[in-house]
Amino acid sequence: MSNDFRRAKVIDSMRGFSLFGILLANMLIFQYGIYGKDIIHLFSLSPSDSAAYVFLKVAVEESFMPIFTFLFGYSMVKMKESLERRKLGVKRHFFRRFFLLLGFGLLHGVFLWEGDILTFYGMMGVFLLLFFLKRKAKTLLVWASILLVLTGAAGYGSLNDNMYLLSDKQTLTTYVKDTIHVYGSGTYEQIKDHRNNVDPMNVAGYKFAFAFLFTPFIMGALFLFGMYAGKKKWFYDVSANQKQYGRWAAALIPLGLLLKGTMYLWPDANWAGSTHMLGGSLLSLGYIAGFAWLYAKYEKSFLIKAFESVGRISLSNYLMQTVICTTIFYGYGLGYFGKLGMIAGIFVCIGIYGIQLIGSYMYVQKFQTGPVEKLLRIWTNFSWSGKPKEKKALPAEVNHPFVG
Repeated sequence: MSNDFRRAKVIDSMRGFSLFGILLANMLIFQYGIYGKDIIHLFSLSPSDSAAYVFLKVAVEESFMPIFTFLFGYSMVKMKESLERRKLGVKRHFFRRFFLLLGFGLLHGVFLWEGDILTFYGMMGVFLLLFFLKRKAKTLLVWASILLVLTGAAGYGSLNDNMYLLSDKQTLTTYVKDTIHVYGSGTYEQIKDHRNNVDPMNVAGYKFAFAFLFTPFIMGALFLFGMYAGKKKWFYDVSANQKQYGRWAAALIPLGLLLKGTMYLWPDANWAGSTHMLGGSLLSLGYIAGFAWLYAKYEKSFLIKAFESVGRISLSNYLMQTVICTTIFYGYGLGYFGKLGMIAGIFVCIGIYGIQLIGSYMYVQKFQTGPVEKLLRIWTNFSWSGKPKEKKALPAEVNHPFVG
């Protein structure tokens, strides 16, 4: 087995693993809404559900999505290297890919769910392509470190302050109460209208524009760490580096949990917001190292192979999670919005992801890519087969496939 093939299997497995954590974190939004999840006192939680809520906020939320982010940056570097080896146009390939990813995200966010991240990834892809893809590994590491510090600084403020940072308490409370009613019992059109047209923030246009332009710098650290890892050829031989991954995991996971937990240990301390944000990124890196260690130890297990299968069709699985969960929680489905509770929600996640593990494993035995991934490849390569078209009878110096 070649090192490239081993690396691809590790990355797919890690991507599949991260999708479970993303589902757990997103369950908060599916159950309580994008704003309601952060003012959870408006919902009646049992003591056990309250404990489960803190667990999800500290150990899961803002620490699994960054794994996906890291892998996005890593994969960009690997795709660039592959395109260059095959003498394909890098920028055209990536621009087409990110344009369709942006389109998927807009459709996903407008018509299905407010927690979409594909739009953000489409925009970040263009940002990274324009400013960072050709940079040296050392430059990426320096910028990633700078942006990591900036991420912590951006979180400055207490838990209670940050909760109402962009909206007054009464306005946000009223919005969440309206959301409970609309999402729990409304029709599809009523829910879509509320999601797209009711805004509790009332942010001025210039403030929104500033936030839009500044967001890539706040969220870019894990993208750049991933690109750095890609250039340094991490994960090519996890067995040889197993002890090193174990040491990193043993250091970063406890540190990340401690830093994230400060927000709940000292909710009125302004510095706790910064440590919470910084802890989220460090915990993500710890989880990445920890999974690499586990992969080296249990590479041949069914669970690792199932993670790999989920990761190979991760975009299709991500969108399927939205369809299933909105059907469970929204009024046009079963209408369990705000009613199920944290622990029950976790078990729902385990059930959904368990089905995806088995279903994905069976699916990839017959098909190489997922249905959404197939559409992305067709568009990116301008080819019904999803593969780049070869140009024939060209001089040797320009004999390269049509960019895809």
